Amino acid sequence: MCAAVLCLEAITVALTTPVLITIADVPVGRAVLIGVGLAVACLLLAGMLRAPWAYAVGWVLQVGAIAIGFLVPMMFVLGGIFALLWGMADFLGRKIERERAEAWAAYRAENPD
Repeated sequence: MCAAVLCLEAITVALTTPVLITIADVPVGRAVLIGVGLAVACLLLAGMLRAPWAYAVGWVLQVGAIAIGFLVPMMFVLGGIFALLWGMADFLGRKIERERAEAWAAYRAENPD
């Protein structure tokens, strides 16, 4: 679930690049660094979610997406939505993993080899 959130967020933040250039009057190099850089970071992190530290880095990316709102105010809303989605995906993913582990332990206790 978290990988899906990051992939969709990557599309959103990449599309902020032309908005940063045309509406916010951010220089092209800086806009590309912000928009495309954050998008690439999201995509790379989506592939690294097997590592426990990646979830903390995911929260940092959420803060980065919200921070773009200082340049494009609508990103406060979109970044907040993605942060909420990230939080729910993280919470539910951990809950599902915990329940799977408990169910497997109960199965192994009832059916020893």
